[in-house]
Amino acid sequence: MRIVLTWRDKAEQCIYDLAFKPDGTQLILAAGNRLLVYDASDGTLLQPLKGHKDTVYCVAYAKDGKRFASGSADKSVIIWTSKLEGILKYTHNDSIQCVSYNPVTHQLASCSSSDFGLWSPEQKSVSKHKSSSKITCCSWTNDGQYLALGMFNGIISLRNKNGEEKVKIERPGGSLSPIWSICWNPSREEHNDILAVADWGQKLSFYQLSGKQIGKDRSLNFDPCCISYFTKGEYILLGGSDKQVSLFTKDGVRLGTVGEQNSWVWTCKVKPDSNYVVVGCQDGTISFYLIIFSTVHGLYKDRYAYRDSMTDVIVQHLITEQKVRIKCKELVKKIAIYKNRLAIQLPEKILIYELYSDDSSDMHYRVKEKIVKKFECNLLVVCADHIILCQEKRLQCLSFSGVKEREWQMESLIRYIKVIGGPPGREGLLVGLKNGQILKIFVDNLFAIVLLKQATAVRCLDMSASRNKLAVVDENDTCLVYDIHTKELLFQEPNANSVAWNTQCEDMLCFSGGGYLNIKASTFPVHQQKLQGFVVGYNGSKIFCLHVFSMSSVEVPQSAPMYQYLDRKMFKEAYQIACLGVTDTDWRELAMEALEGLEFETAKKAFTRVQDLRYLELINSIEERKKRGETNNDLFLADVFSYQGKFHEAAKLYKRSGHENLALDMYTDLRMFEYAKDFLGSGDPKETKMLITKQADWARNINEPKAAVEMLIDIARKLDKAEREPLLMCAHYFKKLDNPGYAAETYLKIGDLKSLVQLHVETQRWDEAFALGEKHPEFKDDIYMPYAQWLAENDRFEEAQKAFHKAGRQGEAVRVLEQLTHNAVVESRFNDAAYYYWMLSMQCLDIAQDPAQKDTMLSKFHHFQHLAELYHGYHAIQRYTEEPFSFHLPETLFNISRFLLHSLTKDTPLGISKVNTLFTLAKQSKALGAYKLARHAYDKLRGLQIPARFQKSIELGSLTIRSKPFHDSEELVPLCYRCSTNNPLLNNLGNVCINCRQPFVFSASSYEVLHLVEFYLEEGITDEEAVSLIDLEAPRHKRENKWQEIASNNSQTLRLDETMDSVGDDDPFTAKLSFEWQYFRSLLPDASITMCPSCFQMFHSEDYELLVLQHTRCPYCRRHIDDPSP
Repeated sequence: MRIVLTWRDKAEQCIYDLAFKPDGTQLILAAGNRLLVYDASDGTLLQPLKGHKDTVYCVAYAKDGKRFASGSADKSVIIWTSKLEGILKYTHNDSIQCVSYNPVTHQLASCSSSDFGLWSPEQKSVSKHKSSSKITCCSWTNDGQYLALGMFNGIISLRNKNGEEKVKIERPGGSLSPIWSICWNPSREEHNDILAVADWGQKLSFYQLSGKQIGKDRSLNFDPCCISYFTKGEYILLGGSDKQVSLFTKDGVRLGTVGEQNSWVWTCKVKPDSNYVVVGCQDGTISFYLIIFSTVHGLYKDRYAYRDSMTDVIVQHLITEQKVRIKCKELVKKIAIYKNRLAIQLPEKILIYELYSDDSSDMHYRVKEKIVKKFECNLLVVCADHIILCQEKRLQCLSFSGVKEREWQMESLIRYIKVIGGPPGREGLLVGLKNGQILKIFVDNLFAIVLLKQATAVRCLDMSASRNKLAVVDENDTCLVYDIHTKELLFQEPNANSVAWNTQCEDMLCFSGGGYLNIKASTFPVHQQKLQGFVVGYNGSKIFCLHVFSMSSVEVPQSAPMYQYLDRKMFKEAYQIACLGVTDTDWRELAMEALEGLEFETAKKAFTRVQDLRYLELINSIEERKKRGETNNDLFLADVFSYQGKFHEAAKLYKRSGHENLALDMYTDLRMFEYAKDFLGSGDPKETKMLITKQADWARNINEPKAAVEMLIDIARKLDKAEREPLLMCAHYFKKLDNPGYAAETYLKIGDLKSLVQLHVETQRWDEAFALGEKHPEFKDDIYMPYAQWLAENDRFEEAQKAFHKAGRQGEAVRVLEQLTHNAVVESRFNDAAYYYWMLSMQCLDIAQDPAQKDTMLSKFHHFQHLAELYHGYHAIQRYTEEPFSFHLPETLFNISRFLLHSLTKDTPLGISKVNTLFTLAKQSKALGAYKLARHAYDKLRGLQIPARFQKSIELGSLTIRSKPFHDSEELVPLCYRCSTNNPLLNNLGNVCINCRQPFVFSASSYEVLHLVEFYLEEGITDEEAVSLIDLEAPRHKRENKWQEIASNNSQTLRLDETMDSVGDDDPFTAKLSFEWQYFRSLLPDASITMCPSCFQMFHSEDYELLVLQHTRCPYCRRHIDDPSP
C-alpha cells in the first residue's frame, strides 16, 4: 500500500466537515462561517459560499447530486443547489451538529443539541423530534428506511423515516464514552446492515440493525473524530486526536496510516468510486491523497496465491478453478508459493503452510511453521525447506525455524527473482539485476553463477523447460532470447512487459505488451491476439494472465505456430505443437499435409487422433506396398489425391507415372464417364461401346433415372428430326422417367402438337397448354375440359365453372354453379349464394341464345335473378340476427326486411327464415317509430315456431309495443314517384304501388325506393330511334368510366338489357341486342343514380362509389372495378 499526496491547501479556520458531490467533481468544506467549494481534481478553490452567521459544523450532499445542505452554530440549516445557490433556510432551537440526506428519498435529517428534524422538498414544514441528549452524528441505512443517531451520553438511537425510535443501543461507557462518529456500511453485498461506531472511549464497534453487536470492541488508543467507509464498503477511514488518518478493514483490522497531520483530524472522506481520500484538520489544512493498493501475490505453475481485502490470502488453482481462502486477520505484506509450500509475511511474523496431501488438485493448507520475527524485504521466495528474503542488493536464505543459513550480496539492485526447481534443499534461483546481470543461485551454494550480462536492466526472466534458453524482458520493453550455453542472442521482439516459456514445448514462448498476447514458435514470425494484462505462465495450450488484481487462465489453440511449421514442411515439429492443444480441424489439416508430404508416420499419428480409419487403411496399404519394393512416389501421391477427392490431380499423376488404365478405372468406378473418355486408349469403338454399356448398366443397377435421362438427352439431340420412330420412343421414355421438359422438347422437334398438348394436360402444366391453345384453337376442347375437371377435383369450383363455360360445356357449367349455390345456402353464405344465382341467371341467358331453349332459359333467368335479389338482401338479415354487432343502419335493415316480406308471398326459398326476417322488421320498426308495422310483425311471429334464443326478446317486444301508438311514422311511408301516392308500409300487392301498380325500383345497397319511373315506347318507335332521340336531347360526353347513363336537364335515363352480348360500338344504346330494352326516367335529376354495367342493379351514386372503394368491385355481381364493361 502506497500513499501519494495529490494536492494540499490551507484554510484560515478549522475544517469541521466536508462532502463530495456524488460524481466526485466537487468538494464542499465547512470552514469557519463559510462553505468552500473546491475542484476535487486539482484543489482549485472555485467559490466560497456565505450564508451562515456562525461556524459551520456540518455539510452533506444529496445522492442525486441536485442539492446539498449545511448546518451551523447559528442554529440554521441552508439548502443549496448544485449551482451553488441557496434556496431554503430553516432553524432549530440549538446549534446544528450534523446533517445527512436519505440516499433513496432525499429526505434531509438535521440534528441539533436538543432535537432533530426531518425535511423533504414535498413537505411544507420540518417535522422535529426532541432528543434526550446532544446528537453528535447521524447516518441513514442504504435503503433509506432507518436513521442512526449518535449521542453525547453514549446512546445510539435507531429511528424510522417518521422519526420514531425502533432500537436503542447503550454503550458500556455511557456518558464517559460519547458517540462521536457513526456510519453505515454502503456495501450492497452484505446480508445485514452494519453500523460502524467510533466513541471517545477510544473504541471502534460494529452493530447490526437489530442492535446486536458484531464481534468485540476494537481499541483505538486515540479519540476518533470521524469515520467513513469506502464506496463499496471494503475499507474504513478513521481520524482524530492522533493527528493522522488510519485505514482499517471493514472488520476493524488496522492496515496502516494514510496521512500524518500537524493537528487533530476532524473529518476525512473517500471520493466516490475511487481510492482518493481527503482530510480536513483543526489548523485548516486540507490534504488530498491517493491510496495505491499494490498487488501482493505469488505464482508457481498452476497455483496462484494473492492478497484479498488486505488481510486474507486466496489460493487459486488455475486449471480446476478451485479457490481456498486463508484468513490471517492481519495485514498481508508478502506471499510466496512453491509446489506444496505457501509462505505469508505478516507485520510481525512469517507463516509457512503446506498441503495436506501430494494430490495435484488438493487445496487444503495447514500451518507447518511460524517464524515470529519482523522482517523488512522487497521480495519473498519459498522453497521446500527454506525461505529467501530479498532486500535491495542482499539475498538471505533462512530455514523454516528462522535461522539464517546463507547470504548473497549482489553488485546491483535485485529486480527479479524466481525459483526454477531442483531437489528439496538444493533448489535453483534465477536472479535478474538492475545492471543487466542474470545469475543462477543454488540455495545450498554460496557462489552465484553468472549466466550472462546485458547492457539494460532486467524486468522479467524465464528459462525454457530444458534449461537451454533464457528469455529476458528489459527496461526498454524488449524481449531478448539467449542461448544459455553459447551466450548468443537468438532473437529479440519489441513491446514486451512479461515473458513465459511453454513448460511442455522447448521452442515456444509467449510475451505480453501493448494490449496484445504474442506467441512465438522457434524463429518464426510472432502470432498476435488481443489480451489485456501480464503473461505469467504458459503451460501446454493454457496461458496464465494477470490483469489488475485477477488471474485468469486463457485457452489458446496452438494453430498459428502449427501452421507455421506446416508451411515449412516440418511435420514432426508441427505434430509436437498440435499435441499442446489444437482443434480437430487443425489435426485433420496436419494429417492431410503430412500425408501429401508422404510423411506417413506423422500422418498415421494425426489420423489416429481424429479416428479416421479410411486414411489409416490407405497408409497401411502404402506401407505394405513399400515393403514389397514399390518406390514410385507419384503413384502413392495419386492414391492419396484420389482418397481426398482430388480426382483430376490423381488422374494427372497416374498418367505421368504411365498408369492411364488406373485413371480410366477410377473415373469409371466413380461413374464420371465424360472424364473416362479422355483416357480411352486410341478411340477404339469397342472400348467406347464398352464404356457406354457400363454407363447404362450402372444406371439400371442403381435404379437412377437421372443417369438414364442424361444418356437419352444425348441420343435424342443427336438424332435427326426425320427419324420419327426413335424420337417418339425417346419422348415415351422421358415421360416414363418423369422428365416432361425433355419429352416436350422431343415432340416439338418432330412437330407432334397433339401429343404435346396431351403431355401438358397429363402433367398439369396448364400455362404451357393455354399458350399452345391460343396459337392453335383446334386444341382448346382438349385443354379446357381436363382443366375444368382438374379444378373441380381440387375444390376450385368457380374457376371450374368458367373453364367449362370456355370449353362450351354449358350443362356442366350450370351443374357446377347449382352445386356451388346449394352449398352456399346450406352453409349460410347467403352473399355467395346471391352471387352464384346471379351467375346462373347469366348462364341461362347465354343458353337462351339457342331459339330451341329460349323460353325455358328465359323463365329460369328471371327465377334465378329473383333468388339472387332475395339472398343478397337476406345476407344482411342473417348477419344481424346471428352476429353480436350490426354492420348496417337501422333504416337499411328495415327496408330489407320489408322488401323480403313483400317478395316472399309464395314459397320461401331454402335457408331464408321468416322468423329472422319478421324479428328484424319488428325490432327496426319499433326503433324507427313504425309501431303499427312492428305490432303486425310481432303478431305474425306468434304464429311461427320461434327459436329459444329469440323467445324472451319477442315476448318482451310484444308486450312493450302495446304501449306505443297504433300508427307508423310518416317519414317511413314509401312514395310512388309515378302517381305520388303514399303506400302503406305493409303492402299486400308486394313491391308495387297500390294505386298505379308501378313496380318499385330499389337500391341494391340501402333498399330504398329509387326515384325512377319506367316508361315504354309508343308503337312504331324502334329502340335505335329512341336512343338517337335521347342522344339529340342531351349529347353524351365521352367519359373514362363508361357507365351507361344518359342525363338531360330534368331526367336521367338508364339502360337495363337482358343480354351479355354486344357487337361493335361500345355505346349500349346503339348496340344490336337480342332482347327488349327498359327505359327509366329519373324524377329527381339532382340525386344521382348509378347502374352497374354488369348486373344492371341500381344504386345511389354515393353508396355505389363508397362500396366500390371499399371492396374494389361491385357488391352485387363482384365485377372488379378494373374489368371492362360487358
